[in-house]
Amino acid sequence: IMAIYHFDASMISRSKGRSATAASAYRAAERVVDRRTGEVHDYTRKHGVEHTEILAPAHAPDWARDRSALWNAVELIERRKDAQVSREVRVALPSELTLEQNRDLVRGFVQAQFVARGMVADIALHAPGREGDQRNHHAHIMLTTREIGPKGFGAKNRDWNAKELLVDWRSSWAE
Repeated sequence: IMAIYHFDASMISRSKGRSATAASAYRAAERVVDRRTGEVHDYTRKHGVEHTEILAPAHAPDWARDRSALWNAVELIERRKDAQVSREVRVALPSELTLEQNRDLVRGFVQAQFVARGMVADIALHAPGREGDQRNHHAHIMLTTREIGPKGFGAKNRDWNAKELLVDWRSSWAE
């Protein structure tokens, strides 16, 4: 099996004109209405999404496992016009593995590295595009920037922005 090193992380922030509701709808090929702005993000005609799921800590409220409810809650709790609403991680998947094997690989990594820290993770496994490298199987992982508890979101966890943690996540994915 080839080595899988590709790991990109970026922030989804309002200062760049982005929203968590739009990003999640696109990555999951779903329809999500942004209750804050009234915008409808409908990507139900998008192709290539092979699997989606949301992983949350066991103590998280049930709504945290519903894509629309989750990202609308994220958008509503952030007050600043330049708020960072979500972190996105994109990882390359080994083309030699089956969809189920890749799903299990991503699920285990996300559970250990993100959900165990208190984040909610929205996962979307994508097939390669129609054009380009047909080995380009990859996953988009959207992460909350706030810890979630039984009653909802708490304060932002600034420790999750540490460069050392990002380096650790990258090396863990490579392993």
